[in-house]
Amino acid sequence: MSLNSLNIRPKVSASLVFLLFFQLGFAQQDFSKVNDWVNNNLTDLGGRAVLMIYKDGKFVYTQNFNNLTKAQQNRGKIKAKVQGKDVEEVLQDYTTTTRERVASSSKWFTAALLMTYIDENKVRLTDSVGKFLPVMTKYGKGGIKVWQCLNHTTGIKSGGLRDMLNGMKNVKSMFESIEQIAMLPMEGTPGKYFHYSNTGLQIIAGIIEKVSEKDFETAFKERIADPLEMKNTDFGKSGVPLAAGGAYSTAEDYMNFLIMLLNDGEFNGKRIISKALVNEMQKNRLGRDVELAYSPEEAGNWGYGFGEWIMDAPLAVSEKKDAMPVSKRGVAVSSPGLFGSFPWIDNDKKYCAFLFVNNLKNKGRHEKYKELKGLVDNVMR
Repeated sequence: MSLNSLNIRPKVSASLVFLLFFQLGFAQQDFSKVNDWVNNNLTDLGGRAVLMIYKDGKFVYTQNFNNLTKAQQNRGKIKAKVQGKDVEEVLQDYTTTTRERVASSSKWFTAALLMTYIDENKVRLTDSVGKFLPVMTKYGKGGIKVWQCLNHTTGIKSGGLRDMLNGMKNVKSMFESIEQIAMLPMEGTPGKYFHYSNTGLQIIAGIIEKVSEKDFETAFKERIADPLEMKNTDFGKSGVPLAAGGAYSTAEDYMNFLIMLLNDGEFNGKRIISKALVNEMQKNRLGRDVELAYSPEEAGNWGYGFGEWIMDAPLAVSEKKDAMPVSKRGVAVSSPGLFGSFPWIDNDKKYCAFLFVNNLKNKGRHEKYKELKGLVDNVMR
């Protein structure tokens, strides 16, 4: 009896230990409140959504949500008729490989692409745009700095996305799109006037074409999309790309991009961007002396770095007059889009996530984003 007891006791003890750790692990990964939040907000999110979360080298959460209302289905049918598409295709359920336009979430792509050329010393953040684009100098804007284009502080008077798209309809080259921008009036002092728009990142696209001697789409494919295995991501592959809002992507592809940034510029052992420049991208550049002319509903009171919002907005300070403001690296960063998609990285909790949706209803988005991130943060502790 005693021998049997000795043999059994360790087995029972090991089982209890396993169950204890299993229960603790399950409790730490309880996403029920996240599921409830998405389901409760699904109509406002457009009736379809994909949410993916990555931490510690693996996906800890992937969920598709699909429940279009009758009204949303009817709008989809009208959209299909107008665009000459199949109704079933337009109304199909969202998955991790569904491809949609991600609007301003594109800005992050373009900023990251430029960083690859800065790493090669082909561009500097403090360079003047006139160095690469003489047409900007021709119209008195050559002194605007590269970092100001990445930060929406060019001071150029810019219209909204619709204005930009209308202006791009008859543009046949990147040069023509830059010339259009160069001819716009100024509305503020470069570096001291923040107006969130598409203008600065389009200038960046022009610089990328100049230094790479390739078209923007090709440069993006070779340096970002291909090495990050983003097989369904591009900027439309026709016409002049809208670098600040024209990308199409999937939840799966966009997560690869976020994973690279979470890993300080590396993806599957490949260096895409230097760690130092990933850091620079994620610093708030909006000092107290910057006039905030316009921010979208999604952003609220966030700060802004290079192609991305700094959600905790650490204080930015210029060491001398007209110098590029600096701050500590943001704890959490994001680049939400007009159509509702919300990618984010939390450098403190070391995870990244992407809410992939397509819906123009933006009322209350900032608070909704905060709610969702808060719920995910609680699970990631």
